[in-house]
Amino acid sequence: MTTSPVPPPGCPAHDPTGGGVRRLYGPEADADPKGLYEKLRAEHGPVAPVLVHGDLPAWLVLGYRENLEVARTPSRFARDPRTWRDMAQGKVPADHPLGPMVTWWPVVNFTDGPVHERLRGAVIDSLQGFDRRGIRRYVTRFTHHLVDGFSTAGHADLTADFAAQLPTLVMTQLIGAPEEAGPRLVRAAQDMVNGTETALESDQYVTSVLQQLVEARTANPGRDITTWLLEHEAGLGPEEVLAHVRVILIAAVQTTANLIANTLEMVLTDRRFRANLSGGHMTLPDALEQVLWDQPPINTVLGRWATGDTVLGGQQIKAGDMLLLGLAAGNVDPDPEVRPDLSAPVHGNRAHLAFSAGPHECPGQDIGRAIADTGIEVLLTRLPDLELAEPLGDLQRNGSLMFQQLAALPVVFSPRPVRGPATAEPPASAPLPPTSTPLPTQSGPLPPTSAPPVPEQAPAAAAPAGRPGRAPWWRRLLARLR
Repeated sequence: MTTSPVPPPGCPAHDPTGGGVRRLYGPEADADPKGLYEKLRAEHGPVAPVLVHGDLPAWLVLGYRENLEVARTPSRFARDPRTWRDMAQGKVPADHPLGPMVTWWPVVNFTDGPVHERLRGAVIDSLQGFDRRGIRRYVTRFTHHLVDGFSTAGHADLTADFAAQLPTLVMTQLIGAPEEAGPRLVRAAQDMVNGTETALESDQYVTSVLQQLVEARTANPGRDITTWLLEHEAGLGPEEVLAHVRVILIAAVQTTANLIANTLEMVLTDRRFRANLSGGHMTLPDALEQVLWDQPPINTVLGRWATGDTVLGGQQIKAGDMLLLGLAAGNVDPDPEVRPDLSAPVHGNRAHLAFSAGPHECPGQDIGRAIADTGIEVLLTRLPDLELAEPLGDLQRNGSLMFQQLAALPVVFSPRPVRGPATAEPPASAPLPPTSTPLPTQSGPLPPTSAPPVPEQAPAAAAPAGRPGRAPWWRRLLARLR
């Protein structure tokens, strides 16, 4: 018995339009995703056929209006991956790198209609259990802790030493997990969403740790998101709570880390914004919104699935086709009514796609903003003469289907003393929110991770310290924020 040969990548058998198709993974996509998006826009318009891992076909939505159309009409573009035709036909293997991101769970981001409304209500109410001031105090405390780790050195990598760690520390507290679980837990979460070869093992580790957390909070309630989900009037079961804590953790950590790093890169390297900030014409929240337009923390969102045959952006979409929301591409749509001039500032304009739109718009975006703007403000207050330690052109980014993040952001500054024990906690007019109840000892130690081990931090190469006595260019900005 003979078998049919597998058609080569790029052949019409892989392509719903019958023409050449570009991959959204591999060297070209990882090295310059924005360049790839513009090639696709030039070739196909606002909706382009693409290939994801395993050369599975999909549609990448590039246009701003088309992204809104998909995000706002779940009756045509559902969030339930069980409607994916390739999945139903057995073309998505169990070990597929995108498996953790397209495997259905009874969770808010994989449901629509009344079920979605019930779950989203519980998530929003639980996220709002912490007010902005309470989150700000957590962020201030952990920012000082991180800055103390490198302030005397006069140099640091703000990606590894700051941006990648701050959301981890804050979110570990907010979900009620012990602080020591944070680094390994979030490293596994990052590995999972990046679709690496070990993504499935990382997924298993995250699920195992969060299962212990849910069991612990069921027996010993605390003042945290996990407890509030368990106690919510929507009546979520333990499995639903676990799934939603998992979603909150994964969605918050990598995206917020990218937002912090991208904002720091902008204010350190873009002369236009540095002049505006130091001159008092732009605040740090303004800078964050500009970054959310120009360099959103997520490039592409997986996914939507067509509920029937339809037309989008001039393309014939078939029932069961997968669509990817191109948030980064939509934000720079050259349409005259969207972004005809990318150099023009967008102060006060929150119409970007960075947090998506419609019924699945990110419910935790205010927490992400609070972590980013508070963390950056405290960092710049502690180290007011931060400067980039190498030419802008030398900065590198690591790419994946969903994200593109700075590999490193090396800086120099005047060495500063650490904060003493007496000032380790931020001053506050009211007590800090109570920290989470410790996980009970009977739950046992956290299981050994099957995710890639967290590498030891390599010693930073010696770098020149910042110049003492330099006028802090953030002074007027921070005065406006207070």
